[in-house]
Amino acid sequence: MTATAASPRQSERKVIIASSLGTVFEWYDFYLYGLLATVISAKFFAGVNETTGFILALGAFAAGFAVRPFGALVFGRLGDLVGRKYTFLVTMGLMGFATFAVGILPSYASIGVAAPILLVALRLVQGLALGGEYGGAATYVAEHAPEGKRGLFTSWIQTTATLGLFAALLVVIGIRTALGEAAFADWGWRLPFLVSILLLGISLWIRLQLSESPVFQQMKDEGTASKAPFTEAFGQWRNLRLVLIVLTGAVAGQAVVWYTGQFYALFFLEKTMKVDGATANILIAIALVLATPFFVVFGWLSDRIGRKKIILTGCALAALTYFPTFHALTAATNPALAAAQAAAPVTVQADPDSCAFQFDPVGKNRFDTTGCDIAKSALAKSGIPYASVRGNPDQGAIVRIGATEIAAPQPDGLEPVERGAAIAGFQAEVKAALATAGYPAAADPAAMNKPLIVALLFWLVLLVTAVYGPIAALLVEIFPTRIRYTAMSLPYHIGNGWFGGFLPTIAFAMVAATGDIYYGLWYPVTVAVLTLVIGLMFLPETFRRRIDDHAPPPHPG
Repeated sequence: MTATAASPRQSERKVIIASSLGTVFEWYDFYLYGLLATVISAKFFAGVNETTGFILALGAFAAGFAVRPFGALVFGRLGDLVGRKYTFLVTMGLMGFATFAVGILPSYASIGVAAPILLVALRLVQGLALGGEYGGAATYVAEHAPEGKRGLFTSWIQTTATLGLFAALLVVIGIRTALGEAAFADWGWRLPFLVSILLLGISLWIRLQLSESPVFQQMKDEGTASKAPFTEAFGQWRNLRLVLIVLTGAVAGQAVVWYTGQFYALFFLEKTMKVDGATANILIAIALVLATPFFVVFGWLSDRIGRKKIILTGCALAALTYFPTFHALTAATNPALAAAQAAAPVTVQADPDSCAFQFDPVGKNRFDTTGCDIAKSALAKSGIPYASVRGNPDQGAIVRIGATEIAAPQPDGLEPVERGAAIAGFQAEVKAALATAGYPAAADPAAMNKPLIVALLFWLVLLVTAVYGPIAALLVEIFPTRIRYTAMSLPYHIGNGWFGGFLPTIAFAMVAATGDIYYGLWYPVTVAVLTLVIGLMFLPETFRRRIDDHAPPPHPG
């Protein structure tokens, strides 16, 4: 009898609570940055124009996701060699340190370009830590779960990302309310990051109470643990094939649905609909409270009808409903903007060859060398959606706001002072015409249909729960114990770190390039459809599989 079997069995409830709480705190740390992207763009990317600064801030947000697969490789291998418990203790310490450091990091105004460089470095540390955390927690809980309940047990781990986001929302809302917007934007935004040092202490204490996974311990006692989990997971075609199928046929779609429902929706409210940050946070928080229980519901349901069909149904519904949902969100959140778009649509008519991409990562392009750039820059700065119309190369750029036509200045041959005056006059004329056409400077809180907004946000998060609730159980069941931590972590973090984590940056860059506020949705819709097709063709169903496989693989000969 093994030492694990002889000792008293740990309480299943204790395993779930301890693992989940620790992971909640890690997600809290990781997602604070996303919630405060608008403030951080002003503090750390002040050397570029506002639109570019926000996209760069989202890029730094995405940097943490970019390195998650590398964290998965490093810590996944460690978890399969040393154990699940000690590996996610290390990742938790790294996460807490990096988050606290963001709270004391000097701004661009204090140390210049070193500020965004250090910020990105800390995001990379966070990404590496998270790359090792999730696989350990999901594997640990699944290996404690009884047969027939892995979907239910691991669904509690799946709630942690949303609960961490919710905890971060509560802290941000509380501090924002207590200090006021001016003080919060000045220095109060640092407090949620500094609080993380307390959460780190609590999390480490909770995790130290746990013992090693019984499945891993038995495998280790029997001497069947993998000596080279990385090589075995990715150097053997049968395992690598599973990794690729899981990535493209499950996790990629799950990831874009997750980040559309819980981050892109928030950025859409704040940046595109011009809802104030506190109100947007509260609306998202209410939707999260209402929808979070469905992680457990779908996890439980997947124990009965299967993981695959629930995940792929969620991807299909997302692809079908994203465009109508975000159109409805516009009408409910900023009805004046929706009415103005319908009554007086904005177009820019210009020669496409004279139009630059409205994104300047180094802060050198002022978008004032052609009439098209001047026109689009003025609209982008105002956050106004517009459509591009091909114009005659011999004709200058024209902005149409309903029936009103405004010719953009032709900067060729103008002295700098004359050019500046012409552009300022043009921008003032465009601003006045937009106001006359009913385009609002900000969303009117009194005009918002808040119950409908919450309902639409709830739908987006409900789709998240459908695709995310069963995914941990599927990942654990599809890979053998010897290489489970390593093999499941890589596709999960490539999917969520790259396909999902880059979603806000890619989507908003697509919007900036086209002027169409809904154009960025094509990215999650395309990926969700790709996952649906590949998943239907190649993804195996796993919910009736056993996972206590300790035997070594057959000899190649």
